[in-house]
Amino acid sequence: MTSHHAVEITLTRPLTPGELKRARPSVPLAANADRTRLMAVQRAHSPGTALHLLKRRLGSRLPIDVLSTHYPDRHGQVRLNVAFSRKAEAVIRRAAAASGQRPKQFVRQSVTTAVARQEQERLQLLEVRFESLLAHHTPEEVLACAATALLGRQHRRRPAIQP
Repeated sequence: MTSHHAVEITLTRPLTPGELKRARPSVPLAANADRTRLMAVQRAHSPGTALHLLKRRLGSRLPIDVLSTHYPDRHGQVRLNVAFSRKAEAVIRRAAAASGQRPKQFVRQSVTTAVARQEQERLQLLEVRFESLLAHHTPEEVLACAATALLGRQHRRRPAIQP
């Protein structure tokens, strides 16, 4: 079954307005404010195919650094299509060979490990900050403050309704 896949395009540099205008006829694109990230919707059988098709259609027109699916697939995975320099590819091949893996497996494992490490570090930092709060405030004060902050955030994020 062919479906549509939302793809985020990360660029190596901001696009000029002319570059964006020239790229839009081949693929409808939405750009962020500084034109360093784009969104596109690509029809394809799979997320990987969607990334491949967009890379083929836009690769010569835009300074693409990374293509990624915007939503996780049914396995909870976000697909990436990364443009490595020849030098980086050679380093990856050597490191993969040294670890007895294929380059694709090596990159997948390295990225997964780095993301897990970053999540763990963020949780540890949160715990340290939380313990610091509890050293100076009662649990009730911290809870009331957190509830107020979260409710305030919720109200600020609602779009204004215009008549």
